[in-house]
Amino acid sequence: MSRFDWFSEFLARLEDEHLLAHSGNARLLAPAHRLVLDAEDWGNAAKVAAGLGMRHAGVWADCGADCRPGGSDEDGQPVGRRHQSEPAGSRPPDSIAVYACLEKEGDYVVLEARVPLDRPKLPSQTPRFPGVDRLERHCHDLTGVVFTGHPDTRRWTRHQAWKADAFPLRADFPAAGHVTCQVPADADYPFTTIHGSGVYEIPVGPVHAGIIEPGHFRFHAMGEEVLRLEERLGYVHKGIEKIAVGRDPAGLARLAGRVSGDSTVAHAWAACQAMEHAAGCAVPPRALWLRAIMAERERIANHLGDLGAICNDVAFTFALIQCGRLRERWQRRSRELFGHRLMMDAVIPGGVAYDLAPAAPRTLGDDQAALRKAVLPLFDIIDDHPSLDDRLITTGRLSAADARSLGCTGYVGKASGLPFDVRRDCPYPPYDTLEVKPSAETDGDVAARVRVRMTEVLGSLDLLDLLLATLPEGAVTAPVPTAASGAVGLGLVDGWRGEILTFVRFGVDGRIARFFPRDPSWFTWPALERLIMGNIVPDFPVCNKSVNGSYSGQDL
Repeated sequence: MSRFDWFSEFLARLEDEHLLAHSGNARLLAPAHRLVLDAEDWGNAAKVAAGLGMRHAGVWADCGADCRPGGSDEDGQPVGRRHQSEPAGSRPPDSIAVYACLEKEGDYVVLEARVPLDRPKLPSQTPRFPGVDRLERHCHDLTGVVFTGHPDTRRWTRHQAWKADAFPLRADFPAAGHVTCQVPADADYPFTTIHGSGVYEIPVGPVHAGIIEPGHFRFHAMGEEVLRLEERLGYVHKGIEKIAVGRDPAGLARLAGRVSGDSTVAHAWAACQAMEHAAGCAVPPRALWLRAIMAERERIANHLGDLGAICNDVAFTFALIQCGRLRERWQRRSRELFGHRLMMDAVIPGGVAYDLAPAAPRTLGDDQAALRKAVLPLFDIIDDHPSLDDRLITTGRLSAADARSLGCTGYVGKASGLPFDVRRDCPYPPYDTLEVKPSAETDGDVAARVRVRMTEVLGSLDLLDLLLATLPEGAVTAPVPTAASGAVGLGLVDGWRGEILTFVRFGVDGRIARFFPRDPSWFTWPALERLIMGNIVPDFPVCNKSVNGSYSGQDL
């Protein structure tokens, strides 16, 4: 079966099941296919997709308001009312559009259905795709869409911060929120309990001993063995999706770069890619190469940091010191050449904010050669050290079946036998001109996730050599045309944690009406709950670090 044959089969099965009137309902949401379904067919479409072995890449909703957030606009009109100069089509509709993105063989399809605003109900797709559990709950908390048949009715994002019948992404909810809640945040969250002789609970967080973001972990254990782990996240909810409304493209790129600071290049690139698709902007080749150089540098820096931290969690501090030293030198060079240690705000709509000086490619090439020389013996030690092997091999094993059912990508999926990589399987420029070789392991344990990281560091160094050798001349920015009201775009970028998906819809005056950034951590956090079962409590820190989900990336 070729890459695109499955889509024809998907259309045929939907039509056979009378879920799609005709294939003319297929449109384009670059770079994906787009299928419009009736609301009652939403759940059955998921059944067909699961039967074809498709992977779920995310679900979100768009309430359709094209107005500025904050309670009133610049003219003092209440949010939800359009300006006299705005076209009638920009009036907030009486329905909510719900989207679900599915992938197979590197090709994407976005399902779309509309539900009435006064009765927004759709069948849940979680029974077929467990990984979208929290995404559907998040969608409900912010838009009010009810997913019937969902196996978990607890609220996910709403920590008693707004009324239960209020939904922040609707037009009548101000960006500043309502000061109406008298209940302490996250009071009385109904964690699942396990009863039995010898079973006890261990609550950890949300405030931790280290300088990390907040998250609560509720363990059920017997002796030292973990029987169940349940996470409670959302403590750094920032209202990203709400405060994006009304921004211009440059402002959205800045915001996207702050969804998860350690993935600032990848998230900004995905947001810019989505806006550029919607606006029909052609990015100069040199800018695309520079984006890739920054993205690979971001990947290397974070993998080095994680490798050192994983080793430190099992008391092998030598690796922590060496990886930290190499990462620091790497990031200082990023600050020198790209304006910021994390390269924040370096990716902008239409290109990049910084060009390389004539001598910079040689400097970068020398750095890459020096890093390769330094990490090769270091990785040999990490890969074959008895004390590390004793703690990492067989620890925190995630099966291929679990990784697939949850939709894991990046190093978590690759370590469990799922080598999907957007750069190779759905290549975007300049990766469509390069050979990307994703690492693949099958053991699914902490040791496998370590090996994937080491392989990716070396692979990124090879890609950087190629990118510098083929770096085009020319401009590094292009003007971004004003997108038409209602124009939509999809961004798909492989960040260092895995696939990042970003949806953008433009409103009036070329400003943002809807922004949804889906970090890979939405799928890898649930994987941590799976892989820790049967392990001992003292192994949780190293299992957690081997997954290293982003709290901020998941807490929109």
